[in-house]
Amino acid sequence: MIKLRVARPTDNLSEIIRFYRDGLGLELLASFEDHNGFDGVMLGSKGLPYHLEFTHHRGHKAGRAPSQDNLLVFYMPDETEWTNAVKRMHRHEYEPVKSYNPYWDVKGKTFEDIDGYRVVLQNAGWNL
Repeated sequence: MIKLRVARPTDNLSEIIRFYRDGLGLELLASFEDHNGFDGVMLGSKGLPYHLEFTHHRGHKAGRAPSQDNLLVFYMPDETEWTNAVKRMHRHEYEPVKSYNPYWDVKGKTFEDIDGYRVVLQNAGWNL
């Protein structure tokens, strides 16, 4: 099975963990500290072939997302699951933002992490 890791740097590792673990409901799969000057975490769901890795390189600045259209999209066809995911974001004090591309506002909610990267919770199936 092919597996996918999406990796990116951050200057705000603890807040990133809170957003993706507590808000989105991903699990903390692994973490490391001071590996050649890098700290990091892997977040995802056990048994699924993808996860997100966030790293912080000590003494270096990662900066913010280059645009409002840098997205991770989670397709959630079950309306109850989608509603619960949106409610979990609200419970952790994350409010939706208006999408740069209005397409995502029709059946989804977009949330922005502390670094300006956006996550769409899309209440639709993915038929590709």
